[in-house]
Amino acid sequence: MILALTGCTTTQKAATVGGLGGATLGGIIGHQTGDGVAGAAIGGVVGTVGGMVVGERAQKKFCPVCGAVYTEDVKFCSKDGTELKYRE
Repeated sequence: MILALTGCTTTQKAATVGGLGGATLGGIIGHQTGDGVAGAAIGGVVGTVGGMVVGERAQKKFCPVCGAVYTEDVKFCSKDGTELKYRE
């Protein structure tokens, strides 16, 4: 899992963690109801989508001057050169 998270964006990391967690939980619940594979598959998909949504919201930066929104890898606004801030 450590290798899967190295060098990834926040969205990718959140999707990986969400997918692994969802698949694990889905597998456990699915096993209790008699179909662990289906439970893991459903849990993995739901966890990945949920992780992507959380990661996407977490990675946004904005320009305090003009309000433009950027991904976390951008440091300065391309419109006015202002240093970007993280959303809270």
